Amino acid sequence: MIELLTPALGGADPIVVDATLGAGGHTELMLAANPRVRVIGIDRDGSALDIAGKRLAGHGDRLILRQARFDEIPAVLDDLGIDLIDGALFDLGVSSMQLDREDRGFAYAVDAPLDMRMNAGDTTTAADILNTYSHGDLARILSAYGEERFAGRIASAIVREREREPFRTSARLVELLYATIPAATRRTGGHPAKRTFQALRIEVNHELDALTRALPAALSVLRVGGRVAVMSYQSLEDRIVKREFVARTTSTSPKGLPVELPGSAPDFRLVTRGAERADDDERARNPRSAPVRVRVIERVEEKDRA
Repeated sequence: MIELLTPALGGADPIVVDATLGAGGHTELMLAANPRVRVIGIDRDGSALDIAGKRLAGHGDRLILRQARFDEIPAVLDDLGIDLIDGALFDLGVSSMQLDREDRGFAYAVDAPLDMRMNAGDTTTAADILNTYSHGDLARILSAYGEERFAGRIASAIVREREREPFRTSARLVELLYATIPAATRRTGGHPAKRTFQALRIEVNHELDALTRALPAALSVLRVGGRVAVMSYQSLEDRIVKREFVARTTSTSPKGLPVELPGSAPDFRLVTRGAERADDDERARNPRSAPVRVRVIERVEEKDRA
């Protein structure tokens, strides 16, 4: 990620937005790699900001922390009096730090409260969804956000079981999924709870809606030569990123013309061709890198800020 963003940071006082600060690992590397860079670290999770703030305290005013969703980047910059940035980094999905905090309820490997809120100040938890959504809404989010083949069957089991007792912790949900998903699928499709937990987490935090708004927001404040890098961990995220990046790098001239019409050239170019993936060595060192897809885009023209 440092190599992909560094070409955009050659100015006198480059500014990067780490839109998903987490524990601050990427920001720490960026601050160390470029002694002139300033990073605005954004995270919706207040506990992440506390942890990153302590970790990065030695960098002084080169680091600015703000609690916000990443689709609020323009508002954060406006509050700071900053018009344009040189780079932005999105490391999507749940962070390793959140997965490792058992009390947050993101992981299905331990019994914990069904919370899954990235911002503890939000009101709706995963338990609320399981206990109040209709059968149709449960089936919809499991299918759309988890790409779960057995969404209807699982939704029926949830509705039936919550009448007996409301869902509160992850172990009971995992037990239901083992009982509901056919044995043949359980043997070949990874952990049977993976897709349901992903769907619940996305619904709790409105992740895909926020991403759809965040990408145009980040691109709108990118100076010429600046880059936006996105790390996606599942196909739903990557599809949104790919669609936005393709639209931004495609000429608006009608197809078939021998020359490009004036003013129709795209404002951006793709830095990565397709999605880059971790190689075998990195996957062996860091198994959590295996699903990551990386896409990077660079602004090449100033004409359109929409």
